[in-house]
Amino acid sequence: MTRILVPLMICTSLLTVASEQANRSGQVKPSSPATIEDPLIEDPPASSPARLRTATPASYVIGLQDVVKITVFDEPDLSGQSYRVDADGMITFWLLGRVSAAGLTLRQFQERLKEQLANGYIKNPQVRVDIEQYKSQSIYVFGEVRQPGRISMMGTKTLLEALAEAGSPTSQASTEVTITHALGSNGGAQTADSSIEGDKTVVDLRDLQAAQQYFLNDGDIVTVPKAQTFFIGGEVRNNGSYVWQRGITLAQAVTLAGGLTDRGTFRGASATRLVNGKPVEVKLDELDKVVPNDTIKINRRLF
Repeated sequence: MTRILVPLMICTSLLTVASEQANRSGQVKPSSPATIEDPLIEDPPASSPARLRTATPASYVIGLQDVVKITVFDEPDLSGQSYRVDADGMITFWLLGRVSAAGLTLRQFQERLKEQLANGYIKNPQVRVDIEQYKSQSIYVFGEVRQPGRISMMGTKTLLEALAEAGSPTSQASTEVTITHALGSNGGAQTADSSIEGDKTVVDLRDLQAAQQYFLNDGDIVTVPKAQTFFIGGEVRNNGSYVWQRGITLAQAVTLAGGLTDRGTFRGASATRLVNGKPVEVKLDELDKVVPNDTIKINRRLF
């Protein structure tokens, strides 16, 4: 998904700051138990950067060996107890017996408890769920980063934090990264295999808000591909290859190349482009889109 365009240098700077903070403080951990109250909390807003790093969003997925703390308001016997998620993904909760928890988000688990308690036990129960202890989790970052591989995660981690811990993207990296949530992932060893099945999300790093707010889950695979390029030559000041960005026009490409020379003109501009595997020549106007691997030629005006 392509969002508001933000200069890549800003994103790189923010990644550097995040990396330095991670080196000074170690693994990013929540400073207090995450809570979901009634009404349910929403995921952290972009206007609260500190909260992005400390709060567990309602979309956090409960895993095996997590310890959850459950509070049922106005019911002292059902409040303040902690429950470890067993190997079968369930907890044993008084009144209800075995309740499935693993694989549910905090929001979903809270709703499940409320529904079951309301079914003949408590009228209109008000429930809060805290994550008291996190199990050890892992995510994986592959591709054009300086330190690809497995990254340990306790609790929550944003996409931006994960990239910072992987050493940040290289100069050859694309601004668009893909996050794959592998089907049946259990935190085991993963490989940089583009054929891995699972839901995929594409995030444009130029949209810093999206990168800051995208929370990763256990077993997620972040792939940073190499940037696609195009070549521009002829009557521009700096002939050469440049990083392609989605939506870039011929006029913008010429600007990247330093602008037209004194004799340059957009009239008659063309690109050699692969179409169905064969090179063809395509005429371009100033506002026409450039595509990856284009070889653009800017002509000299006659007068």
